Amino acid sequence: MKKDLVSIRDLNKKEIEELFSLTARLKRDRPKHEKPLTGKVFALVFEKPSLRTRVTFEAGIFELGGSAIYLSPQDIGLGKRESVKDVAQNLSLWVSGIVARVFAHQTIEELAKYATIPVINALSDYEHPCQALADLFTIYERFGTFRNLKFVYIGDGNNVCRSLMLLAEICELEMWVATPKGYEPHKKSKVLNDPVEAIKDADVVYTDVWASMGQETEKEKRLKIFNPFQLNKELMSYAKPGCLIMHCLPAHRGEEITAEVIDSPNSIVLEQAANRLHTQKALMMQLTGQ
Repeated sequence: MKKDLVSIRDLNKKEIEELFSLTARLKRDRPKHEKPLTGKVFALVFEKPSLRTRVTFEAGIFELGGSAIYLSPQDIGLGKRESVKDVAQNLSLWVSGIVARVFAHQTIEELAKYATIPVINALSDYEHPCQALADLFTIYERFGTFRNLKFVYIGDGNNVCRSLMLLAEICELEMWVATPKGYEPHKKSKVLNDPVEAIKDADVVYTDVWASMGQETEKEKRLKIFNPFQLNKELMSYAKPGCLIMHCLPAHRGEEITAEVIDSPNSIVLEQAANRLHTQKALMMQLTGQ
Protein backbone atom coordinates (compact mmCIF):
# COMPACT_ATOMS: atom_id res chain seq x y z
CA MET A 1 0.00 0.00 0.00
CA LYS A 2 0.96 3.66 -0.33
CA LYS A 3 2.24 5.36 2.79
CA ASP A 4 -0.97 7.33 3.31
CA LEU A 5 -4.73 7.10 2.90
CA VAL A 6 -5.66 10.54 1.61
CA SER A 7 -8.27 9.31 -0.86
CA ILE A 8 -9.97 6.07 -1.87
CA ARG A 9 -7.89 6.50 -5.03
CA ASP A 10 -4.86 5.49 -2.95
CA LEU A 11 -6.19 1.92 -2.87
CA ASN A 12 -6.48 -0.73 -5.56
CA LYS A 13 -8.85 -3.70 -5.67
CA LYS A 14 -6.33 -6.19 -4.27
CA GLU A 15 -5.49 -3.92 -1.34
CA ILE A 16 -9.17 -3.47 -0.56
CA GLU A 17 -9.75 -7.23 -0.65
CA GLU A 18 -6.80 -7.73 1.71
CA LEU A 19 -8.09 -4.96 3.97
CA PHE A 20 -11.56 -6.55 4.18
CA SER A 21 -10.06 -9.98 4.87
CA LEU A 22 -7.94 -8.57 7.68
CA THR A 23 -10.94 -6.63 9.01
CA ALA A 24 -13.01 -9.81 9.21
CA ARG A 25 -10.22 -11.60 11.09
CA LEU A 26 -9.70 -8.77 13.57
CA LYS A 27 -13.44 -8.57 14.20
CA ARG A 28 -13.73 -12.34 14.68
CA ASP A 29 -10.74 -12.58 17.00
CA ARG A 30 -11.45 -9.49 19.09
CA PRO A 31 -10.25 -9.01 21.80
CA LYS A 32 -7.72 -11.84 21.58
CA HIS A 33 -5.89 -10.73 18.45
CA GLU A 34 -2.27 -9.63 18.31
CA LYS A 35 -0.99 -6.21 19.47
CA PRO A 36 1.06 -5.06 16.44
CA LEU A 37 1.02 -1.38 17.43
CA THR A 38 2.70 -1.97 20.80
CA GLY A 39 5.06 0.91 21.46
CA LYS A 40 3.57 3.04 18.67
CA VAL A 41 1.86 6.40 19.21
CA PHE A 42 -0.66 8.03 16.85
CA ALA A 43 -1.54 11.73 16.82
CA LEU A 44 -5.23 12.49 16.27
CA VAL A 45 -5.32 15.96 14.71
CA PHE A 46 -8.96 17.08 14.72
CA GLU A 47 -10.25 20.41 13.41
CA LYS A 48 -13.84 19.11 13.61
CA PRO A 49 -15.67 17.53 16.56
CA SER A 50 -16.42 13.81 16.38
CA LEU A 51 -18.01 10.90 18.21
CA ARG A 52 -17.53 7.81 16.00
CA THR A 53 -14.27 8.82 14.34
CA ARG A 54 -12.46 9.79 17.53
CA VAL A 55 -13.70 6.89 19.64
CA THR A 56 -13.14 4.21 17.00
CA PHE A 57 -9.60 5.39 16.25
CA GLU A 58 -8.63 5.78 19.91
CA ALA A 59 -10.19 2.45 20.88
CA GLY A 60 -8.69 0.72 17.84
CA ILE A 61 -5.19 2.00 18.55
CA PHE A 62 -5.51 0.89 22.17
CA GLU A 63 -6.80 -2.57 21.18
CA LEU A 64 -3.81 -2.99 18.85
CA GLY A 65 -1.43 -2.13 21.69
CA GLY A 66 -0.66 1.49 20.81
CA SER A 67 -1.41 4.87 22.30
CA ALA A 68 -3.23 7.93 20.94
CA ILE A 69 -2.74 11.64 21.58
CA TYR A 70 -5.78 13.79 20.76
CA LEU A 71 -4.93 17.25 19.46
CA SER A 72 -7.84 19.71 19.28
CA PRO A 73 -7.97 22.89 17.15
CA GLN A 74 -6.81 24.86 20.18
CA ASP A 75 -3.75 22.64 20.58
CA ILE A 76 -2.37 23.23 17.08
CA GLY A 77 -4.26 25.76 14.98
CA LEU A 78 -3.36 24.15 11.65
CA GLY A 79 -2.26 26.77 9.12
CA LYS A 80 -2.84 29.59 11.62
CA ARG A 81 -0.70 29.23 14.71
CA GLU A 82 1.67 26.97 12.79
CA SER A 83 1.97 25.91 9.16
CA VAL A 84 0.72 22.49 8.08
CA LYS A 85 4.23 21.71 6.83
CA ASP A 86 5.80 22.42 10.22
CA VAL A 87 3.13 20.41 12.06
CA ALA A 88 3.67 17.42 9.74
CA GLN A 89 7.46 17.53 10.03
CA ASN A 90 7.43 17.90 13.82
CA LEU A 91 4.87 15.16 14.43
CA SER A 92 6.97 12.88 12.23
CA LEU A 93 9.76 13.17 14.81
CA TRP A 94 7.64 11.91 17.68
CA VAL A 95 4.78 9.65 16.60
CA SER A 96 4.17 6.71 14.28
CA GLY A 97 1.14 8.02 12.41
CA ILE A 98 -1.27 10.94 11.97
CA VAL A 99 -5.06 10.63 11.86
CA ALA A 100 -6.49 13.95 10.67
CA ARG A 101 -10.09 15.19 10.57
CA VAL A 102 -10.06 18.55 8.83
CA PHE A 103 -12.13 21.10 6.96
CA ALA A 104 -10.11 21.44 3.75
CA HIS A 105 -8.92 18.45 1.72
CA GLN A 106 -5.79 20.45 0.87
CA THR A 107 -4.77 20.21 4.54
CA ILE A 108 -4.72 16.40 4.35
CA GLU A 109 -2.72 16.56 1.13
CA GLU A 110 -0.16 18.88 2.74
CA LEU A 111 0.14 16.71 5.83
CA ALA A 112 0.80 13.67 3.65
CA LYS A 113 3.29 15.58 1.49
CA TYR A 114 5.49 16.71 4.36
CA ALA A 115 5.06 13.89 6.90
CA THR A 116 7.43 10.92 6.81
CA ILE A 117 4.88 8.78 8.69
CA PRO A 118 1.47 7.47 7.55
CA VAL A 119 -1.33 10.04 7.32
CA ILE A 120 -4.96 8.89 7.40
CA ASN A 121 -7.80 11.06 6.14
CA ALA A 122 -10.41 10.75 8.88
CA LEU A 123 -12.63 13.26 7.01
CA SER A 124 -12.14 16.27 4.79
CA ASP A 125 -14.57 18.41 2.83
CA TYR A 126 -13.94 16.32 -0.30
CA GLU A 127 -13.69 12.72 0.95
CA HIS A 128 -14.37 10.43 3.90
CA PRO A 129 -12.50 7.23 2.92
CA CYS A 130 -12.60 5.57 6.35
CA GLN A 131 -16.40 5.80 6.40
CA ALA A 132 -16.70 4.36 2.89
CA LEU A 133 -14.43 1.42 3.74
CA ALA A 134 -16.52 0.54 6.78
CA ASP A 135 -19.74 0.90 4.78
CA LEU A 136 -18.75 -1.37 1.92
CA PHE A 137 -17.27 -3.90 4.32
CA THR A 138 -20.68 -3.92 6.04
CA ILE A 139 -22.43 -4.61 2.73
CA TYR A 140 -19.93 -7.35 1.87
CA GLU A 141 -20.35 -8.88 5.33
CA ARG A 142 -24.13 -8.98 4.82
CA PHE A 143 -24.23 -10.36 1.28
CA GLY A 144 -20.86 -12.08 0.87
CA THR A 145 -20.48 -10.42 -2.53
CA PHE A 146 -20.91 -7.16 -4.42
CA ARG A 147 -22.26 -8.87 -7.52
CA ASN A 148 -25.87 -8.43 -8.59
CA LEU A 149 -26.54 -5.80 -5.93
CA LYS A 150 -28.01 -2.35 -6.44
CA PHE A 151 -26.64 0.24 -3.97
CA VAL A 152 -28.39 3.62 -3.94
CA TYR A 153 -27.28 6.87 -2.30
CA ILE A 154 -29.93 9.56 -1.87
CA GLY A 155 -29.16 13.10 -0.74
CA ASP A 156 -26.26 15.53 -0.90
CA GLY A 157 -23.34 14.68 -3.20
CA ASN A 158 -20.93 15.28 -0.35
CA ASN A 159 -17.61 13.84 0.84
CA VAL A 160 -19.19 10.54 1.93
CA CYS A 161 -20.95 10.16 -1.41
CA ARG A 162 -17.72 10.79 -3.34
CA SER A 163 -15.76 8.19 -1.39
CA LEU A 164 -18.56 5.67 -1.73
CA MET A 165 -18.69 6.20 -5.50
CA LEU A 166 -14.93 5.77 -5.86
CA LEU A 167 -14.90 2.64 -3.71
CA ALA A 168 -17.98 1.12 -5.36
CA GLU A 169 -16.33 1.52 -8.76
CA ILE A 170 -13.20 -0.32 -7.62
CA CYS A 171 -15.24 -3.08 -5.96
CA GLU A 172 -17.53 -3.39 -8.99
CA LEU A 173 -20.62 -2.62 -6.92
CA GLU A 174 -23.47 -1.09 -8.93
CA MET A 175 -24.14 2.30 -7.35
CA TRP A 176 -26.78 4.90 -8.19
CA VAL A 177 -26.95 8.43 -6.79
CA ALA A 178 -30.02 10.69 -6.55
CA THR A 179 -29.42 14.31 -5.59
CA PRO A 180 -30.97 17.68 -6.48
CA LYS A 181 -29.64 19.53 -9.52
CA GLY A 182 -26.49 21.42 -8.64
CA TYR A 183 -25.61 19.12 -5.75
CA GLU A 184 -24.23 16.17 -7.73
CA PRO A 185 -20.84 14.77 -6.56
CA HIS A 186 -19.53 14.77 -10.14
CA LYS A 187 -20.99 13.93 -13.49
CA LYS A 188 -21.23 10.22 -14.16
CA SER A 189 -23.79 7.81 -15.45
CA LYS A 190 -26.21 6.64 -12.79
CA VAL A 191 -26.30 10.06 -11.11
CA LEU A 192 -29.95 11.11 -11.24
CA ASN A 193 -32.10 13.96 -9.96
CA ASP A 194 -35.12 11.71 -9.33
CA PRO A 195 -35.03 9.74 -6.05
CA VAL A 196 -37.94 7.47 -7.07
CA GLU A 197 -36.24 6.41 -10.28
CA ALA A 198 -32.94 5.80 -8.49
CA ILE A 199 -34.30 3.73 -5.61
CA LYS A 200 -36.32 1.27 -7.72
CA ASP A 201 -35.32 -2.33 -6.93
CA ALA A 202 -32.54 -1.20 -4.55
CA ASP A 203 -30.93 -3.82 -2.29
CA VAL A 204 -29.28 -1.18 -0.07
CA VAL A 205 -30.15 2.49 0.28
CA TYR A 206 -27.95 5.11 1.97
CA THR A 207 -28.43 8.71 3.04
CA ASP A 208 -26.55 11.39 4.96
CA VAL A 209 -27.23 14.82 6.43
CA TRP A 210 -28.23 17.56 3.99
CA ALA A 211 -26.02 20.24 5.56
CA SER A 212 -22.60 19.13 6.75
CA MET A 213 -20.38 20.87 9.29
CA GLY A 214 -19.33 24.19 7.81
CA GLN A 215 -22.58 24.54 5.83
CA GLU A 216 -24.78 25.76 8.69
CA THR A 217 -25.64 29.02 6.90
CA GLU A 218 -27.10 27.00 4.02
CA LYS A 219 -29.28 24.78 6.19
CA GLU A 220 -32.67 26.46 5.69
CA LYS A 221 -32.15 26.70 1.94
CA ARG A 222 -31.06 23.06 1.75
CA LEU A 223 -34.05 21.84 3.80
CA LYS A 224 -36.39 23.14 1.10
CA ILE A 225 -34.35 21.90 -1.86
CA PHE A 226 -33.73 18.43 -0.44
CA ASN A 227 -37.20 17.81 0.99
CA PRO A 228 -38.29 15.52 -1.92
CA PHE A 229 -35.19 13.40 -1.21
CA GLN A 230 -36.17 12.47 2.35
CA LEU A 231 -35.77 8.76 3.00
CA ASN A 232 -39.26 7.91 4.28
CA LYS A 233 -41.69 5.02 4.15
CA GLU A 234 -43.20 6.15 0.85
CA LEU A 235 -39.85 6.41 -0.95
CA MET A 236 -38.68 3.09 0.54
CA SER A 237 -41.76 1.40 -0.96
CA TYR A 238 -40.09 1.58 -4.38
CA ALA A 239 -37.05 -0.40 -3.17
CA LYS A 240 -36.91 -4.19 -2.88
CA PRO A 241 -38.72 -5.71 0.11
CA GLY A 242 -36.16 -6.08 2.87
CA CYS A 243 -33.93 -3.36 1.43
CA LEU A 244 -31.21 -2.47 3.94
CA ILE A 245 -30.94 1.11 5.20
CA MET A 246 -27.63 2.87 5.87
CA HIS A 247 -26.63 6.24 7.33
CA CYS A 248 -23.15 7.26 8.45
CA LEU A 249 -24.54 9.27 11.41
CA PRO A 250 -25.20 11.60 13.11
CA ALA A 251 -28.74 11.50 11.75
CA HIS A 252 -31.32 14.27 11.83
CA ARG A 253 -34.59 12.38 12.18
CA GLY A 254 -37.36 14.18 10.35
CA GLU A 255 -34.97 15.77 7.86
CA GLU A 256 -32.97 13.47 5.56
CA ILE A 257 -34.57 10.36 7.09
CA THR A 258 -37.64 9.61 9.20
CA ALA A 259 -37.48 7.92 12.57
CA GLU A 260 -39.59 4.96 11.40
CA VAL A 261 -37.10 4.25 8.60
CA ILE A 262 -33.81 4.63 10.46
CA ASP A 263 -35.14 2.76 13.50
CA SER A 264 -36.74 -0.03 11.44
CA PRO A 265 -35.54 -3.67 11.50
CA ASN A 266 -33.93 -3.14 8.07
CA SER A 267 -31.63 -0.43 9.39
CA ILE A 268 -27.97 -1.45 9.71
CA VAL A 269 -26.61 1.91 10.86
CA LEU A 270 -25.20 0.43 14.07
CA GLU A 271 -23.42 -2.29 12.08
CA GLN A 272 -21.79 0.45 10.03
CA ALA A 273 -20.73 2.27 13.18
CA ALA A 274 -19.33 -0.92 14.72
CA ASN A 275 -17.33 -1.71 11.60
CA ARG A 276 -15.59 1.67 11.68
CA LEU A 277 -13.52 0.24 14.54
CA HIS A 278 -12.54 -2.94 12.71
CA THR A 279 -11.78 -1.49 9.27
CA GLN A 280 -9.67 1.29 10.77
CA LYS A 281 -7.67 -1.18 12.83
CA ALA A 282 -6.93 -3.16 9.67
CA LEU A 283 -6.03 0.05 7.83
CA MET A 284 -3.56 1.15 10.51
CA MET A 285 -1.92 -2.27 10.48
CA GLN A 286 -1.52 -2.19 6.71
CA LEU A 287 -0.19 1.37 6.58
CA THR A 288 2.37 0.67 9.29
CA GLY A 289 3.47 -2.56 7.59
CA GLN A 290 2.19 -4.90 10.31
